[in-house]
Amino acid sequence: MNVDVDTAGCEVSWFSALCDDDYAQLGVHDPSLRSSLEHCGDIVRTAQTAGFDNVLLPSGYALGIDTIAFAAAMAPIIERMRMLVAVRCGEMWVPQLARQLATLDQMLGGRLTVNIISSDMPGQELASAPRYRRTLEVMTALRELLDGRRVDVDGEFVQLHIEPPRVGTVSRRCPPLYFGGLSDDAREVAAAAADVYLMWPDTLAGVASVLHDMRARAERHRRTLRFGYRVHVIVRETESDARAAAAHLVAALDDDEGARIRARSLDSQSVGVRRQAELREAASLDGFIEDHLWTGIGRARSGCGAALVGDPDQILATLHAYQKLGIEAFILSGYPHRDEAEWFGRLVLPHLRHAPLHP
Repeated sequence: MNVDVDTAGCEVSWFSALCDDDYAQLGVHDPSLRSSLEHCGDIVRTAQTAGFDNVLLPSGYALGIDTIAFAAAMAPIIERMRMLVAVRCGEMWVPQLARQLATLDQMLGGRLTVNIISSDMPGQELASAPRYRRTLEVMTALRELLDGRRVDVDGEFVQLHIEPPRVGTVSRRCPPLYFGGLSDDAREVAAAAADVYLMWPDTLAGVASVLHDMRARAERHRRTLRFGYRVHVIVRETESDARAAAAHLVAALDDDEGARIRARSLDSQSVGVRRQAELREAASLDGFIEDHLWTGIGRARSGCGAALVGDPDQILATLHAYQKLGIEAFILSGYPHRDEAEWFGRLVLPHLRHAPLHP
């Protein structure tokens, strides 16, 4: 191990595949890896044992089990790790959502974080601009209620005249709100209302460009943002072993099946998804867009579509490069999720000086 990465203040999180998104080989369905309390709970327990700071619990109506119900089931077994619970705006009335999240935070001893998703509601389609207006209204009202303040608003989507719920968070403040999106509308919502702006994989130059833009937007709102990076990882003792594991992951993938998997997501036509496709199209024949950023994983994913691939030193050096740009939180995943959490937890995580982003 040759690379020493200074990650003071850097949050390192894992991903629990609640959305029927776990494979030993992409496109090859294994009933034992389907979303369930038992399987996804194993991923969460593995992440905690490995030493991760947080765990993302994704949300998808048509896929997998319910996020908040699962988080409540996991809360009693989580001793120190945070939970990043994904919430799709509009699926629940804001006062009820505030009470639910405050209850979860109480169950977790104040360790709740929230990933706000701006997507269509199940069975409904809404154009991008009004959808993001709805998201901003929801985020604003939710923060007010979880900060313990009365809300009086007559918005386009949220009409509320209500006191905050009696049950509040442990801190009596709104948990940190994580939010991502590449469209102009999404970036403005993040600049105005998010605590942590999340990015999907991109080149170092691409990451730098987005962070520069987001800092300027946040400054116009008289705010500051922190930045997170959502990416898959495949790490092995040697680079050749890591690349072999990446090749094996897609060896049985049929292109038609990959297209079907990508199309299942409610967000499959977003600007961010299109950017992931652009990276795949610009990559080398073996799928690498940069030395250790492999886009092959996006052949069967609509969203986060690239992986860091390499030996421990290479992965650490790449994380360090992102940190130099301003990334303070990494949300990692890999296939199958329990096994890859163990690989990363053994080979990389002990060499990271990391701490939760929000003490």
